[in-house]
Amino acid sequence: MVRWTASNIPSQKGRLAVVTGTGGLGYEDALALAKAGAEVIIAGRSADKGTQAVSQIRTLLPTAQVRFEALDLASLRSVAAFCQRLSAQTDHLDLLINNAGVMMPPRRLETEDGLEVQMGTNYLGHFALTAGLMPLLRKADQARVISLSSVAARSGVIDFNDLNAERAYNPMRVYSQSKLACLMFALELHHRSEAAGWGVASMASHPGVARTDLLHNAPGRNSAMGFTRSALWFLFQPVWQGALPTLFAATSPLARSGGYYGPDGLSEVRGYPTEARIPKAALDAKACARLWDASQALTGVTF
Repeated sequence: MVRWTASNIPSQKGRLAVVTGTGGLGYEDALALAKAGAEVIIAGRSADKGTQAVSQIRTLLPTAQVRFEALDLASLRSVAAFCQRLSAQTDHLDLLINNAGVMMPPRRLETEDGLEVQMGTNYLGHFALTAGLMPLLRKADQARVISLSSVAARSGVIDFNDLNAERAYNPMRVYSQSKLACLMFALELHHRSEAAGWGVASMASHPGVARTDLLHNAPGRNSAMGFTRSALWFLFQPVWQGALPTLFAATSPLARSGGYYGPDGLSEVRGYPTEARIPKAALDAKACARLWDASQALTGVTF
Protein backbone atom coordinates (compact mmCIF):
# COMPACT_ATOMS: atom_id res chain seq x y z
CA MET A 1 0.00 0.00 0.00
CA VAL A 2 1.29 3.48 -0.91
CA ARG A 3 2.07 5.57 2.20
CA TRP A 4 -1.35 6.98 3.05
CA THR A 5 -1.86 10.19 5.05
CA ALA A 6 -4.75 12.49 5.90
CA SER A 7 -3.95 14.45 2.73
CA ASN A 8 -5.33 11.45 0.80
CA ILE A 9 -8.79 11.71 2.36
CA PRO A 10 -11.32 12.31 -0.44
CA SER A 11 -13.84 15.09 -0.05
CA GLN A 12 -16.30 14.39 2.76
CA LYS A 13 -18.55 17.32 1.88
CA GLY A 14 -22.18 16.52 2.54
CA ARG A 15 -21.37 13.63 4.88
CA LEU A 16 -22.28 13.52 8.58
CA ALA A 17 -19.91 11.81 11.01
CA VAL A 18 -20.10 10.93 14.70
CA VAL A 19 -16.81 10.42 16.52
CA THR A 20 -16.81 9.24 20.13
CA GLY A 21 -14.13 10.68 22.38
CA THR A 22 -13.15 14.32 22.88
CA GLY A 23 -9.35 14.07 22.85
CA GLY A 24 -6.45 12.06 21.48
CA LEU A 25 -7.36 9.90 18.52
CA GLY A 26 -10.97 11.10 18.49
CA TYR A 27 -9.87 14.72 18.22
CA GLU A 28 -7.51 13.91 15.34
CA ASP A 29 -10.27 11.98 13.56
CA ALA A 30 -12.69 14.87 13.97
CA LEU A 31 -10.14 17.45 12.82
CA ALA A 32 -9.20 15.51 9.68
CA LEU A 33 -12.82 14.81 8.75
CA ALA A 34 -13.82 18.45 9.28
CA LYS A 35 -10.88 19.54 7.15
CA ALA A 36 -12.16 17.24 4.39
CA GLY A 37 -15.56 18.96 4.54
CA ALA A 38 -17.61 16.61 6.70
CA GLU A 39 -20.08 17.76 9.31
CA VAL A 40 -18.71 16.28 12.53
CA ILE A 41 -20.32 15.55 15.88
CA ILE A 42 -17.82 15.00 18.68
CA ALA A 43 -19.60 12.85 21.26
CA GLY A 44 -18.21 12.50 24.76
CA ARG A 45 -18.81 12.55 28.48
CA SER A 46 -17.06 15.83 29.34
CA ALA A 47 -18.74 19.00 28.10
CA ASP A 48 -15.64 21.02 28.98
CA LYS A 49 -13.32 18.78 26.93
CA GLY A 50 -15.82 18.55 24.11
CA THR A 51 -16.29 22.31 23.93
CA GLN A 52 -12.52 22.77 23.99
CA ALA A 53 -12.07 20.29 21.13
CA VAL A 54 -14.68 22.09 19.04
CA SER A 55 -13.04 25.45 19.80
CA GLN A 56 -9.60 24.17 18.79
CA ILE A 57 -10.90 22.81 15.50
CA ARG A 58 -12.74 26.04 14.72
CA THR A 59 -9.59 28.03 15.48
CA LEU A 60 -7.71 25.95 12.90
CA LEU A 61 -10.67 25.70 10.51
CA PRO A 62 -13.01 28.71 10.95
CA THR A 63 -15.57 27.29 8.50
CA ALA A 64 -15.62 23.81 10.06
CA GLN A 65 -19.02 22.24 10.68
CA VAL A 66 -18.35 20.68 14.06
CA ARG A 67 -20.26 20.49 17.32
CA PHE A 68 -20.27 18.64 20.64
CA GLU A 69 -22.99 16.30 21.89
CA ALA A 70 -23.08 14.73 25.35
CA LEU A 71 -22.63 10.97 25.39
CA ASP A 72 -21.56 8.80 28.33
CA LEU A 73 -20.78 5.32 27.01
CA ALA A 74 -20.77 4.05 30.59
CA SER A 75 -24.51 4.76 30.76
CA LEU A 76 -26.95 2.91 28.52
CA ARG A 77 -29.49 5.59 29.40
CA SER A 78 -27.14 8.26 28.01
CA VAL A 79 -26.50 6.19 24.89
CA ALA A 80 -30.25 5.85 24.24
CA ALA A 81 -30.81 9.57 24.82
CA PHE A 82 -28.03 10.46 22.38
CA CYS A 83 -29.51 8.21 19.69
CA GLN A 84 -32.96 9.74 20.22
CA ARG A 85 -31.58 13.29 19.96
CA LEU A 86 -29.65 12.54 16.81
CA SER A 87 -32.67 10.86 15.22
CA ALA A 88 -34.62 14.08 15.83
CA GLN A 89 -31.85 16.20 14.27
CA THR A 90 -31.11 14.29 11.06
CA ASP A 91 -32.56 11.66 8.78
CA HIS A 92 -29.31 9.79 8.14
CA LEU A 93 -25.76 9.19 9.40
CA ASP A 94 -22.86 8.50 7.04
CA LEU A 95 -20.06 7.60 9.43
CA LEU A 96 -19.76 6.33 12.99
CA ILE A 97 -16.32 6.03 14.59
CA ASN A 98 -16.47 4.04 17.83
CA ASN A 99 -13.27 5.43 19.32
CA ALA A 100 -13.65 6.40 22.98
CA GLY A 101 -12.18 4.09 25.59
CA VAL A 102 -10.97 3.39 29.10
CA MET A 103 -7.67 1.60 29.72
CA MET A 104 -6.64 -0.45 32.71
CA PRO A 105 -8.09 1.12 35.86
CA PRO A 106 -6.17 -0.61 38.67
CA ARG A 107 -9.30 -1.82 40.44
CA ARG A 108 -12.58 -3.12 39.08
CA LEU A 109 -15.09 -0.34 38.44
CA GLU A 110 -18.65 -0.54 37.19
CA THR A 111 -20.72 1.49 34.79
CA GLU A 112 -24.06 2.97 35.72
CA ASP A 113 -25.63 -0.31 34.59
CA GLY A 114 -23.41 -2.57 36.69
CA LEU A 115 -21.10 -3.59 33.83
CA GLU A 116 -17.32 -3.77 34.29
CA VAL A 117 -16.17 -0.36 33.09
CA GLN A 118 -13.69 -1.42 30.36
CA MET A 119 -16.06 -3.89 28.69
CA GLY A 120 -18.96 -1.54 29.40
CA THR A 121 -17.34 1.55 27.88
CA ASN A 122 -14.97 0.25 25.21
CA TYR A 123 -17.28 -2.39 23.80
CA LEU A 124 -20.82 -2.70 25.15
CA GLY A 125 -21.51 1.05 25.13
CA HIS A 126 -20.45 1.20 21.48
CA PHE A 127 -22.46 -1.94 20.71
CA ALA A 128 -25.58 -0.22 22.06
CA LEU A 129 -24.69 3.04 20.30
CA THR A 130 -24.31 1.32 16.93
CA ALA A 131 -27.62 -0.48 17.40
CA GLY A 132 -29.38 2.76 18.28
CA LEU A 133 -27.94 4.58 15.27
CA MET A 134 -28.40 1.73 12.79
CA PRO A 135 -31.70 3.13 11.40
CA LEU A 136 -29.88 6.38 10.52
CA LEU A 137 -26.87 4.52 9.11
CA ARG A 138 -29.10 2.36 6.90
CA LYS A 139 -30.65 5.49 5.38
CA ALA A 140 -27.27 6.86 4.29
CA ASP A 141 -25.47 6.21 1.02
CA GLN A 142 -22.54 3.86 1.72
CA ALA A 143 -22.43 4.37 5.49
CA ARG A 144 -19.47 3.06 7.46
CA VAL A 145 -18.97 2.00 11.08
CA ILE A 146 -15.38 1.90 12.34
CA SER A 147 -14.65 0.09 15.61
CA LEU A 148 -11.38 0.75 17.43
CA SER A 149 -9.42 -2.30 18.49
CA SER A 150 -5.84 -2.49 19.77
CA VAL A 151 -2.63 -4.49 19.49
CA ALA A 152 -3.72 -5.76 22.91
CA ALA A 153 -6.47 -7.72 21.16
CA ARG A 154 -3.79 -10.26 20.14
CA SER A 155 -3.62 -11.51 23.72
CA GLY A 156 -7.33 -11.13 24.35
CA VAL A 157 -9.58 -14.00 25.40
CA ILE A 158 -13.36 -13.76 25.57
CA ASP A 159 -14.33 -15.28 28.91
CA PHE A 160 -17.96 -16.12 28.30
CA ASN A 161 -18.22 -17.42 31.86
CA ASP A 162 -17.13 -14.06 33.31
CA LEU A 163 -17.63 -11.32 30.72
CA ASN A 164 -18.27 -8.85 33.52
CA ALA A 165 -15.06 -9.73 35.42
CA GLU A 166 -17.01 -10.45 38.59
CA ARG A 167 -15.05 -13.56 39.53
CA ALA A 168 -11.59 -12.19 38.81
CA TYR A 169 -10.31 -8.80 37.68
CA ASN A 170 -6.98 -8.24 35.96
CA PRO A 171 -6.71 -4.78 34.33
CA MET A 172 -4.73 -5.82 31.26
CA ARG A 173 -6.63 -9.05 30.72
CA VAL A 174 -9.99 -7.27 30.77
CA TYR A 175 -8.71 -4.44 28.54
CA SER A 176 -7.44 -6.99 26.01
CA GLN A 177 -10.78 -8.79 26.14
CA SER A 178 -12.66 -5.54 25.49
CA LYS A 179 -10.52 -4.72 22.46
CA LEU A 180 -10.82 -8.23 21.05
CA ALA A 181 -14.58 -7.86 21.51
CA CYS A 182 -14.52 -4.60 19.50
CA LEU A 183 -12.77 -6.39 16.63
CA MET A 184 -15.13 -9.37 16.76
CA PHE A 185 -18.08 -6.98 16.75
CA ALA A 186 -16.79 -5.22 13.64
CA LEU A 187 -16.43 -8.52 11.79
CA GLU A 188 -19.82 -9.84 12.92
CA LEU A 189 -21.52 -6.56 12.00
CA HIS A 190 -19.99 -6.86 8.53
CA HIS A 191 -21.36 -10.37 8.08
CA ARG A 192 -24.83 -9.49 9.39
CA SER A 193 -25.06 -6.33 7.30
CA GLU A 194 -24.19 -8.27 4.16
CA ALA A 195 -26.57 -11.12 4.97
CA ALA A 196 -29.48 -8.81 5.76
CA GLY A 197 -28.80 -6.21 3.08
CA TRP A 198 -28.38 -3.33 5.52
CA GLY A 199 -25.94 -1.56 3.19
CA VAL A 200 -23.65 -0.53 6.07
CA ALA A 201 -19.92 -1.26 5.83
CA SER A 202 -18.14 -2.31 9.02
CA MET A 203 -14.39 -2.12 9.53
CA ALA A 204 -12.00 -2.22 12.47
CA SER A 205 -8.76 -0.36 13.05
CA HIS A 206 -6.05 0.03 15.64
CA PRO A 207 -3.57 2.88 16.21
CA GLY A 208 -0.48 0.85 17.04
CA VAL A 209 1.21 2.41 20.05
CA ALA A 210 0.21 6.07 20.05
CA ARG A 211 1.04 8.99 22.32
CA THR A 212 -2.46 9.41 23.82
CA ASP A 213 -3.45 10.03 27.45
CA LEU A 214 -5.12 6.65 27.98
CA LEU A 215 -2.36 5.37 30.25
CA HIS A 216 -2.26 8.65 32.18
CA ASN A 217 -6.01 8.73 32.68
CA ALA A 218 -6.73 5.24 34.00
CA PRO A 219 -3.68 3.50 35.52
CA GLY A 220 -2.40 6.98 36.42
CA ARG A 221 0.81 8.90 35.82
CA ASN A 222 2.44 7.31 38.87
CA SER A 223 1.68 3.74 37.80
CA ALA A 224 4.28 1.60 36.04
CA MET A 225 2.41 1.93 32.74
CA GLY A 226 1.91 5.65 33.25
CA PHE A 227 5.61 6.15 33.99
CA THR A 228 6.50 4.23 30.83
CA ARG A 229 4.22 6.50 28.82
CA SER A 230 5.83 9.63 30.34
CA ALA A 231 9.50 8.63 30.39
CA LEU A 232 9.60 6.68 27.14
CA TRP A 233 7.29 8.96 25.17
CA PHE A 234 9.57 8.70 22.12
CA LEU A 235 8.58 5.03 21.70
CA PHE A 236 4.97 6.08 21.06
CA GLN A 237 4.08 7.44 17.63
CA PRO A 238 2.35 10.85 17.37
CA VAL A 239 -1.40 10.83 17.88
CA TRP A 240 -2.09 12.19 14.38
CA GLN A 241 -0.24 9.18 12.96
CA GLY A 242 -2.05 6.74 15.23
CA ALA A 243 -5.33 8.09 13.86
CA LEU A 244 -4.45 7.31 10.24
CA PRO A 245 -5.62 3.66 10.14
CA THR A 246 -9.04 4.76 11.41
CA LEU A 247 -9.24 7.61 8.91
CA PHE A 248 -8.22 5.24 6.12
CA ALA A 249 -10.97 2.80 7.11
CA ALA A 250 -13.46 5.66 7.40
CA THR A 251 -12.78 7.37 4.09
CA SER A 252 -10.59 5.50 1.62
CA PRO A 253 -12.19 3.88 -1.43
CA LEU A 254 -9.62 1.10 -0.92
CA ALA A 255 -10.96 0.16 2.53
CA ARG A 256 -13.30 -2.82 2.43
CA SER A 257 -16.08 -3.88 4.72
CA GLY A 258 -14.82 -6.62 7.02
CA GLY A 259 -11.29 -5.21 6.85
CA TYR A 260 -8.93 -4.51 9.75
CA TYR A 261 -6.36 -1.72 9.45
CA GLY A 262 -3.31 -0.73 11.48
CA PRO A 263 0.22 0.68 11.10
CA ASP A 264 2.63 -0.96 8.65
CA GLY A 265 5.75 -0.82 10.88
CA LEU A 266 7.37 -3.54 12.97
CA SER A 267 4.70 -5.59 14.78
CA GLU A 268 2.14 -2.97 13.72
CA VAL A 269 3.15 -0.60 16.53
CA ARG A 270 3.90 2.40 14.32
CA GLY A 271 3.83 3.51 10.70
CA TYR A 272 1.22 4.16 8.03
CA PRO A 273 -2.07 2.38 7.27
CA THR A 274 -2.10 -1.16 5.96
CA GLU A 275 -4.14 -4.30 6.45
CA ALA A 276 -3.62 -5.57 9.99
CA ARG A 277 -3.35 -9.18 11.06
CA ILE A 278 -6.59 -10.47 12.55
CA PRO A 279 -6.00 -12.58 15.67
CA LYS A 280 -7.17 -16.19 15.37
CA ALA A 281 -9.71 -15.70 18.17
CA ALA A 282 -11.54 -13.06 16.12
CA LEU A 283 -11.91 -15.43 13.18
CA ASP A 284 -14.02 -17.85 15.20
CA ALA A 285 -17.44 -17.28 13.62
CA LYS A 286 -19.32 -19.18 16.32
CA ALA A 287 -17.63 -17.14 19.06
CA CYS A 288 -18.44 -13.87 17.24
CA ALA A 289 -22.11 -14.85 16.99
CA ARG A 290 -22.15 -15.94 20.64
CA LEU A 291 -20.60 -12.62 21.71
CA TRP A 292 -23.25 -10.74 19.69
CA ASP A 293 -26.05 -12.61 21.47
CA ALA A 294 -24.44 -12.08 24.89
CA SER A 295 -24.02 -8.37 24.13
CA GLN A 296 -27.68 -7.99 23.26
CA ALA A 297 -28.58 -9.67 26.54
CA LEU A 298 -26.22 -7.49 28.60
CA THR A 299 -27.28 -4.20 27.00
CA GLY A 300 -30.93 -4.95 26.35
CA VAL A 301 -30.63 -3.66 22.77
CA THR A 302 -31.18 -5.42 19.48
CA PHE A 303 -30.33 -4.68 15.87
